[in-house]
Amino acid sequence: MGINLHDYQTTLKSRVALSGFGVHSGKPVSLSFLPADPDTGVVFHQCDGEGKEIRALVSEIGATDLSTVLGDPAGFHVGTVEHVMAALLGLGIDNVIVEIDGSEMPILDGSAAGFVEAIDQAGIETQAVKRRYIRVLKPVRIENGASWAEFQPHDGTRFEVEIDFESPAIGRQFFASDVSADSFRRDIARARTFGFMKDVERLWAAGYALGSSLENSVVIGEDSRVINMEGLRYKDEFVRHKMLDAMGDLALAGARFIGCFRSYRGGHRLNAAALRRLLSDRSAFEIVETNRRERGRTAEMTAVNAAVYAPWVL
Repeated sequence: MGINLHDYQTTLKSRVALSGFGVHSGKPVSLSFLPADPDTGVVFHQCDGEGKEIRALVSEIGATDLSTVLGDPAGFHVGTVEHVMAALLGLGIDNVIVEIDGSEMPILDGSAAGFVEAIDQAGIETQAVKRRYIRVLKPVRIENGASWAEFQPHDGTRFEVEIDFESPAIGRQFFASDVSADSFRRDIARARTFGFMKDVERLWAAGYALGSSLENSVVIGEDSRVINMEGLRYKDEFVRHKMLDAMGDLALAGARFIGCFRSYRGGHRLNAAALRRLLSDRSAFEIVETNRRERGRTAEMTAVNAAVYAPWVL
């Protein structure tokens, strides 16, 4: 096959910690990435009391209004997980324990760059267990008004994201990328979350965005201009951040997918709905792993009978 896939699962070489505050709660939070055994997946562990855990799976999504929340928003939950999950997917980390002393991931600078730096500091270790993939076998599509998202069979892992805003500061933007650690670092990881100044008071009144600022968000003012002094990191930073979010949301599949994810005017809710639609149709995908022949020069994907953290248990 012509796709660049890794044969074996990975984890981190060592523990690494970082801290910040939640973009919605405004509260300080610290987290640590810890190495984990093969087939652990990504597990969030709250260390501020009862030590509850929750797996990073689409079946655990409790809310998708302004971010992706795992667990019960009225009880035990971990919010704003999408940037962490995108960094783990983008850099190829399969197994990790994420310890956190709060209920929301730190927003850092509004992108995944800080998480990438932490992972680089810890180092990546290859494990002696085969990595399994979810291979898309047929098109799966979901629509919501003018918005839509779909999976298509593809020889690799690819994202194609398009956004369309009335604001002239954004307008219509399209970005596509085949996923690799290099492309993620270069093209996606540094793209920041964004919002409109006109929405801030409404969000504050509803108890959201209490930690949002120009330090962690690209803000569009009343005159439809970006008000951040440093401007944009990419000329199309808005759509690149939407791709970052999509990568983080789809990382909740429980395994990496082989296929192309496409969306138009999407968001967390649509991403989650598309993933649920794919995993609810067992004829739409299969679980595969690499099978190398002739001293490793040829790689084929072989179907296996495995649950892969049971990602389709919805």
